[in-house]
Amino acid sequence: MKTFIILGAINAFLAVALGAFGAHGLKDKLDAYYLDIWKTGVTYQMFHASGLLIIGLLLGKVEVSSFFTWSGWLFLIGIILFSGSLYVLSLTKVGVLGAITPFGGVCFLAGWVLMIIGTVKDL
Repeated sequence: MKTFIILGAINAFLAVALGAFGAHGLKDKLDAYYLDIWKTGVTYQMFHASGLLIIGLLLGKVEVSSFFTWSGWLFLIGIILFSGSLYVLSLTKVGVLGAITPFGGVCFLAGWVLMIIGTVKDL
């Protein structure tokens, strides 16, 4: 429970910091296309930081739930793969990094499905 609340808060903090960095530090260094990619990474990081916080709270309501636990880990892996690959892609403009992004998206989707299943079975 505590782990996912901490991870959620750290990722929310990072999303705000990276969003501000993108808006102020990168606005003159990246063209609009790559700045938009950066913003997508920030947006998805914040959404899934919120998901991690929700998972932490849900785990406080049940004794043990592998569905919620796996959901949280998949959200974290998704943030790293999805948002992380978009940040690196924006800064390096190495297009092959975009091939990593969908794996993070699949982690996000699986995490949400597991949250649904955990809610039905464990709450």
